[in-house]
Amino acid sequence: QVQLGESGGGLVQAGGSLRLSCAASGRTFSSDVMGWFRQAPGKEREFVAAWSGGSTYYADSVKGRFTISRDNAKNTVYLEMNSLKPEDMAVYYCAAARMIDGSVRLYYRPRSYDYWGQGTQVTVSS
Repeated sequence: QVQLGESGGGLVQAGGSLRLSCAASGRTFSSDVMGWFRQAPGKEREFVAAWSGGSTYYADSVKGRFTISRDNAKNTVYLEMNSLKPEDMAVYYCAAARMIDGSVRLYYRPRSYDYWGQGTQVTVSS
């Protein structure tokens, strides 16, 4: 059974940092596209970052503050979040896609991903 499990969320003051982890199990994800999305109350799930074949992609709102990385030996992907803002507060989800073939814009779409974690809450106090 394929599972993605996020951890590392919590409460942080504005300007602080958090590191989210996503551990994958059930199959090897080394060649998958790995992504992070987030969803705030009353809003749609939105793209945050993705890693594909050594290339990384970021939403404009987090560019320069967030960094996605992965450790294939541990089947784990990370999201380092710095200079957090109250508007970053959301449930953060890890996602994996066996293949995304086509425009880079497809990385930004939740429907492009095959597997999802349960999410981890990030709360940023002002």
